[in-house]
Amino acid sequence: MELTEQTINPKKLAINNALIWAAINIAIFLLIYYVKPELMGSFVFTGIQILIGIGLAVYFCLDMRKQVGGYWSFKEALGSIFLMFFVQAIIVFFFTIIFAKFLEPDYAVKMKEIVSVSTQEMLEKMGMDQDKIDEAMAESDKRLEEQFNPGIKQILIGLATVAIMYFVGALIFAAIFKKDRPVFLNSPEE
Repeated sequence: MELTEQTINPKKLAINNALIWAAINIAIFLLIYYVKPELMGSFVFTGIQILIGIGLAVYFCLDMRKQVGGYWSFKEALGSIFLMFFVQAIIVFFFTIIFAKFLEPDYAVKMKEIVSVSTQEMLEKMGMDQDKIDEAMAESDKRLEEQFNPGIKQILIGLATVAIMYFVGALIFAAIFKKDRPVFLNSPEE
């Protein structure tokens, strides 16, 4: 029995893909954290995360479009892609908070130390004088404290920021991956 467009719910596909994507992100996070945690504060790790994220986004967008019949309008693509992006981001966001608060209480301390060391090294390599480094480190410590111990206000601001960023990303991906049905013009016979 072949599935048709009418039997496939793109929103359900988006949520299923978001769950898979979030599980992959969480697995990578846990692997790196327990195997080589010092990588978590590096630009290399951030770059790898971005590349993996883009790769998964492209794969899941193509997969969703294929499963809904190969065609979807910009509006349909935008809704499904944004839902997928946002759901996976929310899952990872709350997993990280739960991980830091309940599962691994040393996580925040370890990450603050890793980020502080890498920030200090970067600022010294840039030739910044010690007074400026001390100011930058104090500001970095403040941001890290808010990140690892967010209040309701920080959580809401974080969610709003994530929603805006992923909506912009969804706009771009929807523009790239939309595929309208072809319109066949019947030319009059001569």
